[in-house]
Amino acid sequence: MKTKIIVIVGPTAVGKTALAIEVAKRFGGEVVSGDSQQVYRGLDIGTAKASPEEQAVVPHHLIDVREVTESYSAFDFVSEAKKAIEDIQSRGKLAIIAGGTGLYIQSLLEGYHLGGETPHEEIVAYRASLEPYSDEELAHLVEQAGLEIPQFNRRRAMRALEIVHFGQDLENQESPYEPLIICLDDERSQLYERINRRVDLMFEAGLLDEAKWLFDHYPDVQAAKGIGYKELFPYFRGEQTLEEASESLKQATRRFAKRQLTWFRNRMQVTFYQIGESGVKERILSQIEEFLND
Repeated sequence: MKTKIIVIVGPTAVGKTALAIEVAKRFGGEVVSGDSQQVYRGLDIGTAKASPEEQAVVPHHLIDVREVTESYSAFDFVSEAKKAIEDIQSRGKLAIIAGGTGLYIQSLLEGYHLGGETPHEEIVAYRASLEPYSDEELAHLVEQAGLEIPQFNRRRAMRALEIVHFGQDLENQESPYEPLIICLDDERSQLYERINRRVDLMFEAGLLDEAKWLFDHYPDVQAAKGIGYKELFPYFRGEQTLEEASESLKQATRRFAKRQLTWFRNRMQVTFYQIGESGVKERILSQIEEFLND
């Protein structure tokens, strides 16, 4: 019997953390972060981690599990998320995955084996190369590869082609989870306004000091390449004004949000909810209750 889990995804600043905490409180759950940057200790503001107060209300997992000098991959996430889910389930709690790193969450839910020799960047690049193809063209590629896909759709076709392309390095395994995937969204101008406001609040909370510490001590590590930090490095080098760097960060975050939505729309089977609609939270909670009781 598969383990039922709740998965809350969506673009940055859309309200995933708040909803995950609400769901956890309502249904006796704990949150597993699905964010590639929140694993790093000392990077709190720029990664928009749940606050200490929020983490005191609901237990959070996979936050602060790496030093900034360490690397983190999809394989690491899948391995550690599985352990966290097992731990949560063993205590009779509901696991709630919340985050915006699409590759990580898709890898967990679809049972990819990511421990082979193929670099994850190559896998992502190959997936991106399939995006421009129409459904008919993908079906032709599947036929050429000698594959048969029951109930053909884009996601299954692309997944099958990836496995053929990379061979045993991308052997997929049956997922042990039965997920309900909720994707939060908002009207584009409202989402961008939320992003801009979040960046302003980050500066007020001390983002500049956090980014300067990273710039001074570890400018070349993987963690320093995340959005929220690298956009401020030109300011520290005297190449931009603070206002220019701030606008660059807002623009990069808006573009990132657009990429996140594209990923969840094209690569995963999600149910979209517009957070600006009246009664949306009640509808989400009702759907979760029905899913858990089914």
